[in-house]
Amino acid sequence: MDDQLIAIPLTAIAVCTTLAGGALALRLSHTLPTVIALSGGVVVAVALFEVLPEAMELLEDEPSTLAALMGAGFLFFFIAERILVLHHRDDPAQARHHHEVGALGALGLSAHSFIDGLAVGLAFGVDATVGALVLIAVLSHDFADGLNTVSFVLSQSQDRRAAKRWLVVDAVAPLLGATVGALISVSDATLGHLLAFYAGFFLYMGATDLLPAAHEHASWGRVGLTLLGFGAIFAVSVLAG
Repeated sequence: MDDQLIAIPLTAIAVCTTLAGGALALRLSHTLPTVIALSGGVVVAVALFEVLPEAMELLEDEPSTLAALMGAGFLFFFIAERILVLHHRDDPAQARHHHEVGALGALGLSAHSFIDGLAVGLAFGVDATVGALVLIAVLSHDFADGLNTVSFVLSQSQDRRAAKRWLVVDAVAPLLGATVGALISVSDATLGHLLAFYAGFFLYMGATDLLPAAHEHASWGRVGLTLLGFGAIFAVSVLAG
């Protein structure tokens, strides 16, 4: 239990790194498509190289369940987004649904950050060394989490206040997750199911929302930033593995 409780103050570092990523996105909001080009590559890479492999490891005996949950995550965001857009298609301002889609995406990113913290708390309950490795893996992409949350909200609504609110939620989420993980136990299957769902969720968010918005007007610079974000997460996943 002592090792698990250590996870709580250590995960507080994630709050700072997430806020730093979000602060960068806010500062560069005047060049939002450029920021989104980087963020889109990161989101897709996180789904493929971080979330999906973890889900596969936890659900190694349930490949069909994993595939079904990934599909469910993909379709959930697609259907929810289309419902919001169609519901407000006659709104003269044509903006209200964008706020809601942005909130939906930010909620999903924050939920994933909570699961990251939960994994840290549970890992420290197994062994301090395992816990430290999981913590390093989480911290390595928390900066990107803050960047992604802010850039997604801004891409949908340009609402800086909403982006800041969701950034705080996303920053605090891993700390709350670590606290829960240090105090309770969650089955590997439950974690695997959640991660498989979020893998599909992030693939849709990155591939159909962020990347098309970033590359609506062709630019080699933005292509390079997308590849940079994709490659950085891949490198981190290799090193963490």
